[in-house]
Amino acid sequence: MKRLVLPFFLVVWISNCGAQGSWDPVAKALGRPGTEMPGGVYRVGLGRSDLKVTLDGVQVRPTLALGSYLAFQKMGSEAMVMGDLVLLHEEVNPVMKKLVEGGIEITALHNHLLRSSPATMYMHFSGRGDPVKLATVLREALSESKTPLAAPAAAGSPPPINLDTGAIEAILRAKGSASAGVYGFNIPRAERITDGGMEVPIAAGSGIVINFQPTGSGKAAITGDFVLTAKEVNPVLKALRDNGIEVTALHSHMLEDEPRLFFMHFWANDDAQKLAKGLRAALDQVNLANK
Repeated sequence: MKRLVLPFFLVVWISNCGAQGSWDPVAKALGRPGTEMPGGVYRVGLGRSDLKVTLDGVQVRPTLALGSYLAFQKMGSEAMVMGDLVLLHEEVNPVMKKLVEGGIEITALHNHLLRSSPATMYMHFSGRGDPVKLATVLREALSESKTPLAAPAAAGSPPPINLDTGAIEAILRAKGSASAGVYGFNIPRAERITDGGMEVPIAAGSGIVINFQPTGSGKAAITGDFVLTAKEVNPVLKALRDNGIEVTALHSHMLEDEPRLFFMHFWANDDAQKLAKGLRAALDQVNLANK
């Protein structure tokens, strides 16, 4: 990842962080709070709740495949930010223009889904510099889209997860969690992953993401992405396809990652435990932290 050189008010920011022990100045610049995650990541989620996206008759929840995120990390006297923005086709160029003008680099632009209506694109980015400046640029860029920027209202009762999540966890050999009607997993690779020499923790986007959205009668729509080295790409692709899981995209998310990684996105809507077994067959081809 290339360095972003930006002017910044170092003394003020260090004073604020030291006094408050938080990312409050960044939250103020963005207009909404994030969450401090393991690995020193301050992560801000921006689900596209404004969109009504359907795919193969399934209305896609924001937590299944429509979640933009910004991941900040302290980097000495500065900060690094990376993430992924979910955009409609007509939003791509206005948002990109603001990011580039503000000194934030674009690292990838691609689809994650096929046949969805409306179609969405996914723009990955990275930047380094003053964290408040980075947050300000990101807010200005996102203002060129219809992404909801106001802090979300207090959530009511979450939709039930009508799946045998215990059985799915046992099959995947991983612990999941519920979020707004979706049961998700974030599974780490064994290697230490870096981008431009900076460690990329799992909360910043280096984990294998698997999401289940119940669709009735024990079925689920699944999507997410496998994080793979080159030699793992085709064994995982074959395992997914052999188990009735469609591969929808294969691409990079970062520019200077070590090891070099590829991200494979997938989709299916079928019996949840059957799909979990197919996903486990794919996971068996990957160098996971916990085999």
